[in-house]
Amino acid sequence: MSATRTATTNQTVRRANPLELFVWEGTDKRGVVMKGEQPAKSANMLRAELRRQGITPKVVKAKPKPLFGAAGSRITPKDIAVFSRQIATMMKSGVPIVTAMEIIAQGQKNVRMKNLVNTVRSDIESGSSLYEAISKHPVQFDELYRNLVRAGESAGVLETVLDTVATYKENVESLKGKIKKALFYPAMVIAVALVVSSILLIFVVPQFEEVFQGFGADLPAFTKLIIKFSDFMVSWWWLILLSVVGAGVAFVMLMKRSTAFARFVDRMLLKVPVVGQIMHNAAIARFARTLAVTFAAGVPLVEALGTVAGATGNSVYESAVLRMRDDVAVGYTVNMSMKQTNVFPHMVTQMVAIGEEAGALDAMLFKVAEFYEEEVNNAVDALSSLLEPLIMVILGVLVGGMVIAMYLPIFKLAAAVG
Repeated sequence: MSATRTATTNQTVRRANPLELFVWEGTDKRGVVMKGEQPAKSANMLRAELRRQGITPKVVKAKPKPLFGAAGSRITPKDIAVFSRQIATMMKSGVPIVTAMEIIAQGQKNVRMKNLVNTVRSDIESGSSLYEAISKHPVQFDELYRNLVRAGESAGVLETVLDTVATYKENVESLKGKIKKALFYPAMVIAVALVVSSILLIFVVPQFEEVFQGFGADLPAFTKLIIKFSDFMVSWWWLILLSVVGAGVAFVMLMKRSTAFARFVDRMLLKVPVVGQIMHNAAIARFARTLAVTFAAGVPLVEALGTVAGATGNSVYESAVLRMRDDVAVGYTVNMSMKQTNVFPHMVTQMVAIGEEAGALDAMLFKVAEFYEEEVNNAVDALSSLLEPLIMVILGVLVGGMVIAMYLPIFKLAAAVG
């Protein structure tokens, strides 16, 4: 009982004394002034550490906190990918994991990421495994990441698994970036076109309307239509703005809280011309690469399929992979269970079948992932080329149409005068 109470007390003290970032200044044995910043549990412990390194501390104080809350942007998946590559490289070079994390933390510009790395390092120093340390941060380290680390630690090949995880995260983020690039550009151009059109309708068209009233002539039908639309925008712009914002908020909330709505949106996205094929290929690429990585790391196939489902990025494929997991759990082969879902192309099921027969499922899945990632790259390039003229047409119709509508009465008046 006493030992348990003591252990509990130690854990409480450890949690109550997290690492804090200090700035220090001191002199070395040659009298050279040195400065730096370093995390520590207290200023006294940092002074002791500096003296051990041969530095006489003059000033040791907590680093001032930023004026407007926590500094640094949020931790992104790209930050985790870079962290994974750094720690994998150092550990493969023989650097102890605690030392590797200390070096990585010192090189971080994002304060939140630095604090995360320092917290994980502190937990490992206290006796936790890497899996236990990162499990306290499920938002930054997802279930797949944690399961791969656990498998690597269990098999004694953590360095190799971390290298595989780093490559996986880099490929996934690269794939996400390409998809975002394909969708972001046209969305932004259309948004700018709508904003410009709204400004013309609210501020510019009413000025022309006052001029037209002095003509005393009948206006062209197209001009009348634009003026009526402008009057509506001037009177109800606030309602339109509230409706657009409300619809956006409602859409996001429904996507987060309604599984049925999220499935409907994902299903509709897969049916959109060109974009739908990109989404299909991206989901297959993520599925293949993630399953290959988890299976190669030694995670049992049924457990790997359960973990992979959420990594596909589309609820239609997520449901299909979960169905595959249930089929494989009762004895079906992977390729047979894939056929039953009716969402994977014939080529994928055939390559998986060959991989299973040859006992090289992970190698074949890597080839599938590479093929479909290349397909996504080509499709994104083709989409960009296709959208550029289409966007110019949309801009011409929206903005050019209003300009023509405003100048039609002037042309008509000039013809009448002539």
